[in-house]
Amino acid sequence: MKLLSVAVPCYNSEAYMEHCVETLLTGGDDLEIIIVDDGSKDKTGEIADRLAAENPGIIRAVHQKNGGHGAAVNRGLKEATGWYYKVVDSDDWVDPDALQVILEKLREVAGGPVNVDMVISNFVYDKAGAKRKKTMHYTMEFPHDRIFSWKDVYLAPKGKYLLMHSVIFRTKLLRECRLVLPKHTFYVDNLYVYTPLPFVRNMVYLDVDFYHYFIGREDQSVNETVMISRIDQQILVNKLMIESVNPLSIRERKLRKYMFNYLEIVTTVSTVMCLRGGTEDLLQKKRELWSYIKDKDIRLFHRLRNGILGMIMNIPGEGGRKVGVTAYQLTQKLVGFN
Repeated sequence: MKLLSVAVPCYNSEAYMEHCVETLLTGGDDLEIIIVDDGSKDKTGEIADRLAAENPGIIRAVHQKNGGHGAAVNRGLKEATGWYYKVVDSDDWVDPDALQVILEKLREVAGGPVNVDMVISNFVYDKAGAKRKKTMHYTMEFPHDRIFSWKDVYLAPKGKYLLMHSVIFRTKLLRECRLVLPKHTFYVDNLYVYTPLPFVRNMVYLDVDFYHYFIGREDQSVNETVMISRIDQQILVNKLMIESVNPLSIRERKLRKYMFNYLEIVTTVSTVMCLRGGTEDLLQKKRELWSYIKDKDIRLFHRLRNGILGMIMNIPGEGGRKVGVTAYQLTQKLVGFN
């Protein structure tokens, strides 16, 4: 049984996928690399087959009809044989030295007396053209290099939350919580992290800059213009998060607080993209989202609406919209995303 299965979702990735895979290959035989060719129309499939032939026993290439990022993550999970499961997008890469630290820890905990459900590490916003690369670390949120539970977590500030880039899940846990991401939908990485969290009991955090998250392509899903054009998909993921887990129903106080903050920031992003677009159609989508939350759970609605972010994003009038957008832009500069 492999220690770690890494899924690499690919769609028309011929220009950069090999660099991603090369960094993963430094992990050696402990890794299983599953390249998921999601119906690519370029040479992605050929490259995947060649890499698999050159690295038997480590790389597997699977091909499927195009279903989007979520479908590729689902397929990787279905194919995975490792103790742990990680998703690395084909335009991103990992640090080889940090990978060795990760694998050493996985060897220590895999199959041990205590199930470690999630391993957390840092990731780097590798923004094209940026002189300063912003690293998202969690030294103030989680104990370092030891097994801990939610009771041991320090309270994280708003906007500081786990992303797909920072987590490795126990494969069996993802299957037990029946994680299935929607097809043909962007921004499912939020669902990927959010949905399993109530099933996570024990964790380990390693303070290493493992994942390099590339930002800068014009067609990238997190490009602001692209996000506005795909607002229906962002709002769908937002709603699916609410349907999957209501954070206010969670007993463990720190997990409840963490998941509420996570849902709050995703709802803020959905709202501000509508404000940023500024058309009447987008403003109506914003109103419909908040009406949906109100109809779904009035208590959750009031908690979100009356929080600092909810109040800023719902200030009425054109002046209120400008305040919301300005607050968002300030956060962009501080964190370095998009």
